[in-house]
Amino acid sequence: MPSEPLNRKLTAILYTDVAGYSRLTGGDEEGTHRRVMEVLDYASQQISDAGGKVLRYAGDAILAEFSSAVSAVNAAMDIQREMARKNQQVADDKKVQIRIGINIGDVIEDRGEVFGDGVNLAARLEAAAPEGGICISGSVHEQVIGKLKENFTDDGEEQFKNISRPVHVYRWIPAQDSSVSLGNPAKRGSEKPSIAVLALTNMSNDPDQDFIGDGITEDLITALSKIRSFKVISRESTFSYKGTAIDVRQVASELGVRFVLEGSVRKAGNRVRVTVQLIDAETGHHVWAERYDREMEDIFDLQDEMVRVIASALEPELSAFERERAVSKSPENLDAWELYQRALWYMWTFEEENIRTALELFEQSSAADPKFAPAYAYYAYCCYQFVILGLAENPDAYLQEGLESAKKALQCDDRDAISYFAIGRIHMMLGDHDASIAALRKSIELNPCFAQAYHGLGFALSLAGELEESKLTTRQAVTMSPRDPMMWAFTVVHALTYILSQEYETALEWANRTLQIPNATGYWPHAVKASALANLGRIDEAKQSFALALEAKSDLSIDFLQKNMPTKHAGGLDPYLDGLRQCGLE
Repeated sequence: MPSEPLNRKLTAILYTDVAGYSRLTGGDEEGTHRRVMEVLDYASQQISDAGGKVLRYAGDAILAEFSSAVSAVNAAMDIQREMARKNQQVADDKKVQIRIGINIGDVIEDRGEVFGDGVNLAARLEAAAPEGGICISGSVHEQVIGKLKENFTDDGEEQFKNISRPVHVYRWIPAQDSSVSLGNPAKRGSEKPSIAVLALTNMSNDPDQDFIGDGITEDLITALSKIRSFKVISRESTFSYKGTAIDVRQVASELGVRFVLEGSVRKAGNRVRVTVQLIDAETGHHVWAERYDREMEDIFDLQDEMVRVIASALEPELSAFERERAVSKSPENLDAWELYQRALWYMWTFEEENIRTALELFEQSSAADPKFAPAYAYYAYCCYQFVILGLAENPDAYLQEGLESAKKALQCDDRDAISYFAIGRIHMMLGDHDASIAALRKSIELNPCFAQAYHGLGFALSLAGELEESKLTTRQAVTMSPRDPMMWAFTVVHALTYILSQEYETALEWANRTLQIPNATGYWPHAVKASALANLGRIDEAKQSFALALEAKSDLSIDFLQKNMPTKHAGGLDPYLDGLRQCGLE
């Protein structure tokens, strides 16, 4: 007789184990046993309180399951935070720390337990977690992204024993606790130093002088990003703290970095004073501090000097070649630089009149220094903005103008990441997806911390039909710049990609997340949500969202969307458009 089929189910698996158990018992067997049991009892209670189910103990380990990945991760984070707090009062040789691994898997359910590769991977992730921390699989991260107060560090793909394919892993440890060890020192030492460069505070009486500090900060971020041994948070995230009282450790925790650079700038007459300090957020100690007094004419030499010194303070073994390569190509006069900095402020508001002002300022910057590539590049990006936001009366004219400006940027500097970013966005709008993808990949190669380039690449891949790679790439943008003012664009494109892959529930989750972002603008979020709802058969709700899309753009049409988002293959937008047709779009 054939055997009855085994029960299977999809579940979130949590596996936790005590780190260094043998070492602890060697010093005090009975005392260690009591402390370990207290920790495991506490963890078990937290798991139960969070809706999880403890399936079994295995010595100093716990296997548990949750119906929700979010609940599993939140429970794990609460456990590790409390453990770190308790350990602050305990001598180093008495501390009990645990590792936690979490995976989502299709498992066999038998005799009250779960079995299979999903369980095995959770155990492998636990072993790969930092002491006092958590390691999760990419499938878990996809479920929890945007739903937690803190971010995980993207550590790329890793190969685990007896697991057939590489696994994308993410790690987390509680912030602000020196008691939390990062486990294997060799592995820690091999990680990229991570830094957030905060906007320099304007200490002058004149608020119009903000552009000086902003410009120095932005150039530092760009230069440091070119050093591949660094992980640098994008300026869009760090500038979100501008003008607010901050706690360095909290900023480091929210942005997922080890080091924070902060400081101030004061201008008096033609002299400028810049004061900066580099802080190790794990300890709160100053790694390095310096004060610079310069004439305004020397501002670019000052930036280059600061880049070299910061690089040396963060990672002494960096080669001199890499440091030299990181120095930004500056304009030849201050007028061009000032005009460029002012234009950036207007451009990033994404408001029609301000974009027009930015175009004028970029033109003036280019006239002041015809060899300054970023001014041409961002002029091209402004042209892209007019088209993608539906503001252009003659889209073809804007795109051709943008293409010419982007080409000028590359002629000025063929190693400038912004130039490749800009021409990549224009090529996408012109329907040349291969050229777009190639340019955006080049932009990322030149600046691996350029979140906007990851977003642009994700969008281009989506329209080219490379949906799975698009999802991965856009998630990198979200992780790289968690406080980005363009986060709404990251998330809405992610939602669109899930519609195109006909995963409508997930698309709806990302659309709803977009609408929770304060500066989400235009018709995009509402149209994407309407399509997702319609494809789920929730027509009444879909029509409500569609009405909001029409309020933002009254002339929205199928023809406009097809021209505004050219796909590589005919019918590439069909799932999106079919949903909107059900709402009445023609």
